[in-house]
Amino acid sequence: MTKLKNEFTGQWKKYFGKAELPLIFYYTDDPGEIKKAPKAKGRQCIIGDLKQIRNGESLCFDNEAVGCMGGKRYLGFSDKLRPDFDYFLSCGIPGKVEGERYKKTPDLVRDFLKNHQTLPAPGKWIVFKPWEKLDDHDVPEAVIFFAKPDALSGLFTLANFEEPEPNGVYCPFSAGCGSTVLYPMQENRKANPRAVLGMFDPSARLYAGSDELSFAAPWKKFIRMAEYMDESFLITETWSAVKSRI
Repeated sequence: MTKLKNEFTGQWKKYFGKAELPLIFYYTDDPGEIKKAPKAKGRQCIIGDLKQIRNGESLCFDNEAVGCMGGKRYLGFSDKLRPDFDYFLSCGIPGKVEGERYKKTPDLVRDFLKNHQTLPAPGKWIVFKPWEKLDDHDVPEAVIFFAKPDALSGLFTLANFEEPEPNGVYCPFSAGCGSTVLYPMQENRKANPRAVLGMFDPSARLYAGSDELSFAAPWKKFIRMAEYMDESFLITETWSAVKSRI
């Protein structure tokens, strides 16, 4: 794992310049010496907490450290929904529930939920680490990039490099934590996983840069992407011109 970490770090700097390196996450019942996030105080977004990891600190969360019911669900710590969720995600209930208006009607929300599957957390703790702190014993579920358009273009194209059809990357309607944790984790359990484009959730946008989105590559997908960087478009003059702007 250390070899992969060092090799990818070198390739990333070679082809993506000063673009931000990714985060990794995995689940465990024993986080060891990794710092534990404190019990959440009220409603707080896990995407906001990721700023600490982006700044270089490894951190682990259990159910009590996640302060949003949606976050608990998307991270696999609960399969429950907040009361009147169908109204919360849509039009609301006057005097009772303020609606986010992300779906047109409560009925549409109910139909949406029929096709929405959660995944139980495979461990008591979810651990987030900066790429630079990846250890030999770590087994990541996925790699999460927070990327600006030019770097995102490279990641997107690299993810489709060996795919015979056009959807090596997909973009599900989701909360920020769904597109960075749940959906990549679900994809990692497939024979041919896709990368996940995300951070379109208006409720989570303020916790990301105004000019960046997330790109989460399931670990199995990421390994392949890293292997063929040196034979891909990244070695062309076209990409060199793009890289000069990163």
